[in-house]
Amino acid sequence: MSDAGAVTHRILIVGPSWVGDVVMSQCLLKVLRIRDPDAPIDVLAPASVAPLVERMPEVARVIISPFTHREFRFYERMRLGRSLARRYSSAYVLPGSWKSALVPFAAGAPRRTGYLGEARWGLLNDIRPMPPSMRRKTALAYQALAEPEIFGEPARLQTPSIAADADNRTRLLRQFSLSPIDFVVFVPGAEFGPAKRWPSRHWIALAERLDRIGLRIVLLGTKNDAAIGAEIAAGRSGVLDLMGRTRLEDAIDLLSAARLAVTNDSGLMHVAAALGTKVAAVYGSTSPEDTPALSPASRFVSLGLPCSPCRKRVCPLGHFDCLQKLEAVEVARALASLDSGLASRMA
Repeated sequence: MSDAGAVTHRILIVGPSWVGDVVMSQCLLKVLRIRDPDAPIDVLAPASVAPLVERMPEVARVIISPFTHREFRFYERMRLGRSLARRYSSAYVLPGSWKSALVPFAAGAPRRTGYLGEARWGLLNDIRPMPPSMRRKTALAYQALAEPEIFGEPARLQTPSIAADADNRTRLLRQFSLSPIDFVVFVPGAEFGPAKRWPSRHWIALAERLDRIGLRIVLLGTKNDAAIGAEIAAGRSGVLDLMGRTRLEDAIDLLSAARLAVTNDSGLMHVAAALGTKVAAVYGSTSPEDTPALSPASRFVSLGLPCSPCRKRVCPLGHFDCLQKLEAVEVARALASLDSGLASRMA
């Protein structure tokens, strides 16, 4: 007879809320699966990113978090935690907020691992040190929760890999009259702010270059970026504007069928890399040293100005030179370096 008070050997991950961070969190999941292949891994995640978590083979179950990014809701979090009591032998809390540690605390997970963040003494009982030089290296920081030695051996960083849904991809290609490998995805938005967004005139110039060699452009992003999508698509029959018109799972499957992707430093950049799609990523106020697309089939395009990376949402100098002066020809060269067939057609 089993002990009614026994704790199930199962792992709970309190996941991040942002698409790019979710992809990078898979570095931790992969190490946990390697080290303890018999322990199921459940992930607590918002509904907005759940379709992405579900594409990760390491995940046994996604628990939908009913809380938005800024909601505190102390009693509701404690109630959710208590509903998970005795299910988990360990928990890893990836966000740094105090409130994010409440669920595993209330669930009574014997070991609750994370960084100190917002003074989470007591809520966490396995607080890990964070070297100051690693604070912005998100993927390394996540994996180090299970493998602390990686801070000194970054070459051991795992590579995220997510799966496409072949049936949904086929449906989408048919719906939008697309052929695999004959289109390039543009992701011109970035939730972080304008200092991450390459200007629309450069996207337009690049679209015109690709149109001349017969490649269609598919625009992906949220409705928050619909205005820039409309600018890029205006009067261009070779541009399919799907900004704000797809679910996250649809964006994943369309990216998996693309010949190439061009992105800002954004969540879909990380998704494209995890799918194995070749991606050229434009960096302005941020740095690929911190949050690169974790794929050998990626190129990073940055002017490397003395004022960057400032890591600000809005240019503190007011000129946005790191993006304004980064011309389409530079990104076209990055694409050509990824695709020899494209290089010969663009010559």
